[in-house]
Amino acid sequence: MTSFNSSSTDRLSHMAPKGGTFSFLLVVGCSAFAAPPDGMPRNKCDFKGVAEKMMKKCQTKGYPEPEMMQLGTFFNNTDFLMAARNSEQSGSFMSTFLNVLYSVTPDGVNERKNKTWNFRNLASMLRLMENSSEASACYMQAFVAPLCWKILTTQNDDNMTADEYDALLRAAKPALQNMLFTGMDLPTDIGRGRNLEKIMEMLMEVYDAMSEDQRTQVVRWVKEQITQKYFNCTTRPPSEPRSMLMESCELSLKWLNSEALTMMGPFVSCLATEDVNSSPNKQLCGFFHSAQFQSTMSNISNINPSLGETFLQRFQECFSGEQEFAENVDKLGILACYFSPAADLTPDLSGKLLSELNSCDDFSNPKITKLKKRLVKSVMSDTNVTKALGRLGRSVAFLSPKQLSEIPDNQLKGFLKNMGADVQWTKGQQRAVVDKLLCSKCVDVPIEELVDLQAFVGGLPASALKRVKSLPPFQEGLKNLTMRMKKGQLVAMLQGLLGEMGLSELVQKLSGPLLRRLPLSKLEEADVLSFLSLDTVSEKMWSMPQAAFLAKQMHEQKKFRWRPYSFLRGVTCEMIDNVADKDMQDMAEAMNQTSLLLSKGQAGCAARKLFATKEKERADYFQTITEEEMNNISTYLLLHLPPLKLRNLPASVCPAFLNKMQEADLSSLPPRSPSRPALSQRALRCLVQRPGVSALTGEDVRRLGPLLCELQLSQLLLVAPDVLNSSLLQMASCQHIPQGHTADVIRLVTQTFGDPSYWSAETMEAVGPLLLLDDDATSALPYKSWMKDVLYSLKSGMHHPSNALRRKLFDLITTTTNTSNAGVTSSDGKEITVDLIEELGMDNVYWTYTQLALMSNETFLDALETLGAVSDYKSDQLAVLSRRVTEAFGPVSQMTESVVMQMGCITRGFSNADLQKLPFSLDALEEIAKCGWNDSQMEPVWRGVSAYNNLTAQRLGAAEMVALSQFICGLSSTELQQLSVDAFKDAVGSMDGVQCSSEVTQQMRSVAVSAFGNPNTWTEAQVSELGNIIGTLCGSG
Repeated sequence: MTSFNSSSTDRLSHMAPKGGTFSFLLVVGCSAFAAPPDGMPRNKCDFKGVAEKMMKKCQTKGYPEPEMMQLGTFFNNTDFLMAARNSEQSGSFMSTFLNVLYSVTPDGVNERKNKTWNFRNLASMLRLMENSSEASACYMQAFVAPLCWKILTTQNDDNMTADEYDALLRAAKPALQNMLFTGMDLPTDIGRGRNLEKIMEMLMEVYDAMSEDQRTQVVRWVKEQITQKYFNCTTRPPSEPRSMLMESCELSLKWLNSEALTMMGPFVSCLATEDVNSSPNKQLCGFFHSAQFQSTMSNISNINPSLGETFLQRFQECFSGEQEFAENVDKLGILACYFSPAADLTPDLSGKLLSELNSCDDFSNPKITKLKKRLVKSVMSDTNVTKALGRLGRSVAFLSPKQLSEIPDNQLKGFLKNMGADVQWTKGQQRAVVDKLLCSKCVDVPIEELVDLQAFVGGLPASALKRVKSLPPFQEGLKNLTMRMKKGQLVAMLQGLLGEMGLSELVQKLSGPLLRRLPLSKLEEADVLSFLSLDTVSEKMWSMPQAAFLAKQMHEQKKFRWRPYSFLRGVTCEMIDNVADKDMQDMAEAMNQTSLLLSKGQAGCAARKLFATKEKERADYFQTITEEEMNNISTYLLLHLPPLKLRNLPASVCPAFLNKMQEADLSSLPPRSPSRPALSQRALRCLVQRPGVSALTGEDVRRLGPLLCELQLSQLLLVAPDVLNSSLLQMASCQHIPQGHTADVIRLVTQTFGDPSYWSAETMEAVGPLLLLDDDATSALPYKSWMKDVLYSLKSGMHHPSNALRRKLFDLITTTTNTSNAGVTSSDGKEITVDLIEELGMDNVYWTYTQLALMSNETFLDALETLGAVSDYKSDQLAVLSRRVTEAFGPVSQMTESVVMQMGCITRGFSNADLQKLPFSLDALEEIAKCGWNDSQMEPVWRGVSAYNNLTAQRLGAAEMVALSQFICGLSSTELQQLSVDAFKDAVGSMDGVQCSSEVTQQMRSVAVSAFGNPNTWTEAQVSELGNIIGTLCGSG
């Protein structure tokens, strides 16, 4: 590798004649800064902003900045050196370098715009950069890449040769990744032969990083290029001025041929169903049989149900029958998620289809799980167990606990060892494998065996983990081993390790979930900063209390540095307020780079401090802010700018402001923050510099980014119909819409798209998320053949699906349609089966008392663990389910630990007297604590636990306290006073989420005071560690 030292720049100066390629690049780049007509904002793809981002990445990586003389030689342009000398911030390389772009004025560009541009040396220059080390070429690449993309998107490719076009593409590639977050310009006209394919090949490389909206934008652009070039028509909406230059394409235009499908690659996942339906059968079949088809489909991770089923249906038409099609299931990729063979497949074909189904999300549609179980049954019909397991692959997770226990030990262990930690196993499966392969009595389990079967460690008793004597040799092994452990298991393992290893050695080796369970008392005792470097400390991911402790300790010892370290989540507003003005930029950058770890409160404190510091420089800083100054404020903190300051921002910073808003994550702002509407209003003013919003185009709406979600709907009523349509489609992906806007949104959706009863599947997929904001509209959705799959798909993208949506899905799944009387449906008579219960999952909560009572005993026993996972049953449902348990297993005094674990939340339906007799193991409590117990049940459960496990309050160690979870609230006031103070100190940080009654919380006060001293002396770290367990005690002490 070479570097940009003096010899290499000398070589470059010989290759690049004065006024050559780089002069051209500078001129074209600077022309982008010319203000558009009518004072409208500049094009969204501002190459200067992208260049700045890329240069900052070079800085973050620690790459050395090129020397000024080398840059002067490189550019072969004396204007550069003049700019450097005249720069007000000559000490800042970034400022000087970017200032070069402004040194060539728009007037200068206009004088040269008709000259023939010279591309001769671009290929040579790029080869020189490619043959240089990443460090030495980084800054040049950051400058050249966005400029080259600008040229590609604004200049006609007829003005350059194929080699020159390829050179520009190659140079522009690094900029694409950085453009994804601020919007992407695509060439308006691709004139020559394969240039469209070449652009698509490059876009495919960033497909995975694109949002769905961006992928759809690419598909529309490809379609427009093809229709213009080959059909002399346009697909642009009427509101776009360029649509007037050409006739509109017919909706039934058959533009999608096999070449277009091949060229689009994974972007076919964003085609419209009408495009696929209008494609000639010969063309689709040609694509299906091509070598490209399989790789295309395997690279797609998500596709809407309507499009997936349309593709599948069209491809099935390419074969003489289902059997011939089934023989090609190993080519389906993502389309396998929508294939449901009518006839049973052979074990071999079942294995092939299972392999394709690995790309499907089981949780988004239980129908896939049902199909997998059917295929697993077919595969297991093969008498050769080794061969059958090989065919199953990851789908071995669909074997029942009984089936797992029947596989020979060596074969099962060898297979599971290579399964990885990311396969999901039920509690029953975990217990079955633990009993079979790890231990029956679980006394001592070697760490090597735990690592081999790490996915099943959740079924291991905490008592066995207490006896673990060492850690896995590799950090990844420790992370995978502990990532699915319950809190009680983690604390038990930690307690065991503390007895075997020195504290300093243990802290050095700990990582992941196990490290975050280390109590503050042990962290303080270890004196971490005395033996761990700042870099080592920063590389570990600490809990909130640990981070607060370390941040305070480093601050007091003058070791604190504002860098993107994980312990920044522990900084206080007081620390932020005390940051010196000279350190503000470092603080702001560090907070920005660790934003995912920080709270809204920390973000607000950092923003206020930054803004106050800026206004020390100039009292009217935000009224006179420049574009460069705007770019130097991170989007993360800019979101917190007060409304008045937002209103007074000058129009000159609109391009930078809009670019920032497109990439903004509004989740750092409280839902009711006044900055939300103020940001959206300022963005609107930037886009439209005259009264009203009727001039907004579809592109303007896209530039609003997430701020569109905050917009008052009345402001959209004046726009053109196609713009309103695209606005609502974009709003469907909003993560948050103000509650007061919901009714207006629903009304606008129905006015624009019509009565939801008549919607197609595609319309429901596109704007359904908006309709589902309203419970009444959700409940009124009609029964249609596609509705269930579409709602499952929409539900998978929601953080908290509404009860109305869950109920609607329950009705769709359990409803039988009376074909003799259209429109009449009933769920009362549908038999409850195991398959039905497993498909419903948590939505089994909607069965009536009568339906649960009529369930067959066989179904109840086979589905007990699934039914027991439901946490929000009503009292009448619990009554019938608990009665069913006693009918099946006898009185509570005869039940086993295994039965209690299977019952899960159904245990909540037993009387207080029965709760005291149930064989609750400590390992079962953490799971059932989430079942919605009332305060009166806490003590009976504790009595049952203490009796069965021979426990007393005095004998509770840290691991037992954590394992008790919510049920520690059942201890009497006398028992609470008997708790070990040392054990309480070690446990309390892992008891987050425990919420006792106010009476019990008050009784815990003396325990907390005994452990941590007077509340007036508690540190921020201690308050964070105590968490819910002490409630509001701090304020009463």
